[in-house]
Amino acid sequence: MSTQTAEASMQYLSFIIAGEEYALGILQVKEIIEYDTVTRVPGVPVWVRGVFNLRGSVVPVVDLSVKLGMPPSTLTRWSCIVVVEVKLGQERIVLGLLSDAIGQVIELEPGAVVPPPAFGTPIHGDYLLGMGRVGTGKKFVLLLDIDKVLSSQEVLAAGALRPPADSSSSTS
Repeated sequence: MSTQTAEASMQYLSFIIAGEEYALGILQVKEIIEYDTVTRVPGVPVWVRGVFNLRGSVVPVVDLSVKLGMPPSTLTRWSCIVVVEVKLGQERIVLGLLSDAIGQVIELEPGAVVPPPAFGTPIHGDYLLGMGRVGTGKKFVLLLDIDKVLSSQEVLAAGALRPPADSSSSTS
């Protein structure tokens, strides 16, 4: 008779950035779309790749590679955008995260998640929820806390992006 309950395990979507496997809680992921038309917007932070149209909404695309301090992502046929909701106070903002490729949906028991080491990870430790032990336990996936990766001010700046054609302040 097993006393383990389903509430203990969590599902994550894994994806590749700069050759490393990262994952987000599956409940934050809204959809995955093929990288297509992204419009560059002048004057945005270097980690914002641009914006795209998602069923009539303007959605900023964040190049996580740049945001995490690595070189910009190179677009390939496997590049895609992971559409997520990021918490901003009591609000949720929709953003697109550029990834090099999608991995898989993984299920992790609480015992399979360990704290990140204080050294050796390519990104700031505060950005990680932990490291998930995958499969036989020899391989780890870095579990991102996407709400911490982007600060409130950064999310506000990215969420306020509009393509230049939306500007209606000049009337002559």
